Amino acid sequence: MRRVALLFGLFMTFGGLSALGSSNAADRMRFARLVASRGLMLLWRAARSPLRVFSAMNVAAPDRLLIAPQDIRTTDPTIAADIYSGYFVFAGKAVNTHGASPFEIESPSQGWDVALAGFTWLRHLRAADTALARANARVLVSDWMNQRGKAYERADWQAGVTARRLLSWLSQSPLILEGADRLFYRRFMRSLGQHAKHLQRCMADGLEGESRLLAAIAIAELGLCAQGMPKLAKRGTKLLVDELKLQILPDGGHIGRNPQMLVDLLLDLLPLRQAYAARGASAPQMLLNVIDRMMPMLRLFRHGDGSMALFNGMGPTAAHALATVLAYDDARAMPLNHAPSSGYERLEAGDTILVVDCGTPPPPRFSCEAHAGALSFEMSCGAQRLIVNCGVPYNPRATLREVTRSTAAHSALVIGDVSSCRFATGAGLDRWVAGQILAGPTHVPVRRAEDAHALEIEAAHNGYDQRFGLIHERRLTLSADGLRLEGEDRLLPTGRRAPGAGQADYALRFHLHPSVRAELAQQGYAVRLALPDGQDWLFRASGLPITMEESIFLGGREGPRNTDQIVVTARVRDVPAIVWTLEQLVHGL
Repeated sequence: MRRVALLFGLFMTFGGLSALGSSNAADRMRFARLVASRGLMLLWRAARSPLRVFSAMNVAAPDRLLIAPQDIRTTDPTIAADIYSGYFVFAGKAVNTHGASPFEIESPSQGWDVALAGFTWLRHLRAADTALARANARVLVSDWMNQRGKAYERADWQAGVTARRLLSWLSQSPLILEGADRLFYRRFMRSLGQHAKHLQRCMADGLEGESRLLAAIAIAELGLCAQGMPKLAKRGTKLLVDELKLQILPDGGHIGRNPQMLVDLLLDLLPLRQAYAARGASAPQMLLNVIDRMMPMLRLFRHGDGSMALFNGMGPTAAHALATVLAYDDARAMPLNHAPSSGYERLEAGDTILVVDCGTPPPPRFSCEAHAGALSFEMSCGAQRLIVNCGVPYNPRATLREVTRSTAAHSALVIGDVSSCRFATGAGLDRWVAGQILAGPTHVPVRRAEDAHALEIEAAHNGYDQRFGLIHERRLTLSADGLRLEGEDRLLPTGRRAPGAGQADYALRFHLHPSVRAELAQQGYAVRLALPDGQDWLFRASGLPITMEESIFLGGREGPRNTDQIVVTARVRDVPAIVWTLEQLVHGL
């Protein structure tokens, strides 16, 4: 109950943005444009309907599969026994089917249903490597084909789910097909062709976002795996190259700015690269280049404990998946420090690492997971996390999702309990724009400087210009030994008339990792931070009083954890700039 109350309090305090009723005319105009563009898309789809059907008619069912791409995700053979016993645990929900098919029962949640329909869990059955596991896998695939194989209105046939299932079936085809009779074999091949047709229809219909890239990967992989489908392989390769050009930025980041997307994509792109080699075909140069660029970008987000920084939809780090991906980095590339296309900066000195969000929101169709975290940062010292963002839990509820996307859920500056981005959330809006960002920073200049004494980043964003007529500037200076971080946050007027802007209150928020023990010191003008490994750090802020408030950390695999946050508040007119320091205490106070 305490966590529920805490989350509600965070939502109220954070000003989690929301409905357009509180927005200005410019925001409503942006929303109108988004809805209009979606309406035009629907008309365009209707006009192309006969063409899209024709475009997919020439995808025949493959005669047989020649190769099975390797699934490089980690496996657990004990899960095979659970599945055989009727226990299916997905998306935080455990279901006992009591002998019934999991495809016949009522789903406990949409996330559970999507995970079931994606069939990635087949890899655990393959890891068991028993005749029983193979027979069980074949029965479950057959059940799906019987129950949902033509139920196109179900979530099973959403493009992303369809693509994931096709990739899972291809990689686990030896498990599914070993010992199968001819009738099942032909049904399975027809279903693979059906998946390819459906995905091509979705793409012809104007499928957008990350699902379009996943669909291109699946189509290309089927064309490589199946005998006698060179046209499909060629078509899939072209679709793949087009989407990689669009979605992977020059510095290796994903256009949606979510670090988790890099891990997820590499888990699919690395086996695809192997599939081209297995068929004796040349992988497109774009695919090879993208993989090479993504590896150092992935390392940019890693803290000293190996976990990933919590920005723009990143949740708990799947350590095994991350280790698997990085094991394929033959060059053992150094972390990227400056990623201007993706909008991230990394400062590393001594044992201290800072990762800073210096980017604008992604394009609307890629912004559904993005956060209002402009100029927020995370900090780790050796293997200890110190300053964090709240992060995103597995399968968050709608209200919690809004909270985690707000500016105040980040170690950033917040004016008037208002986020620096506006989200299209609330009744009826998700149908049209699915939680996209309607407005946010459009200009985030960054200056980076390094010398023998320190590393420095100075950046600014205009996310508060429309409402408050203010620009937020943040300077972060990390000493060469990594023992002192100095920050300065300034609010500069832009000349825009904004009623009451000078009277607005603002807050600097620094969320602490749950392992950090914090206590006020120096009569409330400093905070002493004790790390588990014995490090002590001291926080001060321009001689201003400091308060400690409750926060919540959602980036751990163990689930939500209560934690603290350092808060420094001021009024714009009285204190337009705050200088603060975070310094390691070598000899104590």
